[in-house]
Amino acid sequence: MKIAVIGSGYVGLVTGACFADSGNDVTCIDIDAKKIEALKKGEVPIFEPGLAELVEHNAEAGRLTFTTDTAAGVAPADVIYLAVGTPQGDDGSANLSAMWSVVKAIAPHLREDAVVVTKSTVPVGTNARIFAMLKEFTGRECDVASNPEFLKEGAAIEDFMKPDRVVVGVRRPEVAEILQQLYSPFLRTEKPFIVMSPQSAEMTKYVANALLATKISFINEMANLCERMGGDINDVRRGIGHDSRIGFSFLFPGVGYGGSCFPKDVRALTAMSGEHGCTPAMLLAVDEVNERQKSVLSEKLAAHFGDDLAGKTIAVWGLAFKPRTDDIREAPALVLIRWLLERGAKVRAHDPEAIDNVRAELGDAIAYCRRMEALEGADALCILTEWKDYHSPDFAEMLHVMNQPVVFDGRNLYESERMRRRGFCYHSIGRPPVDGRKAKQGGRE
Repeated sequence: MKIAVIGSGYVGLVTGACFADSGNDVTCIDIDAKKIEALKKGEVPIFEPGLAELVEHNAEAGRLTFTTDTAAGVAPADVIYLAVGTPQGDDGSANLSAMWSVVKAIAPHLREDAVVVTKSTVPVGTNARIFAMLKEFTGRECDVASNPEFLKEGAAIEDFMKPDRVVVGVRRPEVAEILQQLYSPFLRTEKPFIVMSPQSAEMTKYVANALLATKISFINEMANLCERMGGDINDVRRGIGHDSRIGFSFLFPGVGYGGSCFPKDVRALTAMSGEHGCTPAMLLAVDEVNERQKSVLSEKLAAHFGDDLAGKTIAVWGLAFKPRTDDIREAPALVLIRWLLERGAKVRAHDPEAIDNVRAELGDAIAYCRRMEALEGADALCILTEWKDYHSPDFAEMLHVMNQPVVFDGRNLYESERMRRRGFCYHSIGRPPVDGRKAKQGGRE
């Protein structure tokens, strides 16, 4: 098929590259001329494992092209995917101004048999409005489908190529057949292709993200309670996770969720609930718990050092909101760093991928370092992202280069008792702190 993808951000670029890789002719369209020129040169503007190679391979094969010319990209297309940004507005609802602009721009160039598909996360009723707008602009009823994405940053290619399900919302069964044909190369393992109404498909995306966010906020709240009552959240997690009704996924305590999806989608669903006369008590609580959890390490730091950190040097490992991405949107690390700077601390930070994005946000307010270099002269280390780079450091070297052997682990990467024996004062999430500073230091395990 001939496919046009409007928007070459995270979702659009992954969608376009993966569809091209299954043999389709894909044109990615974006109004950002610099981004399009970079993509034509093989420069991918985001870090996502495997994406740069996939883009390069399919561009060289002639199946993936990039343009700013909406008319040229849309006119020959069988299917047009809309993957534009829907950022959070001031009231928490999704800002759809870019979506409406795109719908108006593509309308004059649509073939009569073309299918327009929303891939962006949009409020319930957006599909219906696009349908009405295209009828007004073209004078005919156009096929408009909803096909929400369920991609995890850091594993987006695999999620697209091997989906656990594909959800489409359509008005006509013939449109579902077209989309099922398009997805057939990715559904060979009998994973379900689920057809529903556009409204249900739009709702499915929000409900999925809200439920996952709920699990994260729940385990974080229970972790904080465990810590105050002398329990160990890791033991509790094992105790509940083996219950088949509960499972282990998304039950890892930490410093809160971030990124472009969970925070925005929980707030958008909250706004939609209010607009329809519902009181979204659980959603409000999920967001409140998560925002509070982003301050859990700062509270531990203040309890340990006091609120005035002037003269203290704090190392931060992990800036992205999760591993395997350079995305710092709503990242807990930024909340902590800003808190540290306000209290006069010097910050030395490391991240395998996100340093350029943080530098664009914070400038030279902090020092950007190699992993072990960040620890030099540090009075404490704070771990915010569970990159594999941090799982097995040289603990003896850490003791040697740090000014004080104090670790605030926001991702529970290490075993508490081993950290005590290694000579660290170790604070984690949902577990009692340990202090091994009186033990013999410098030994290896």
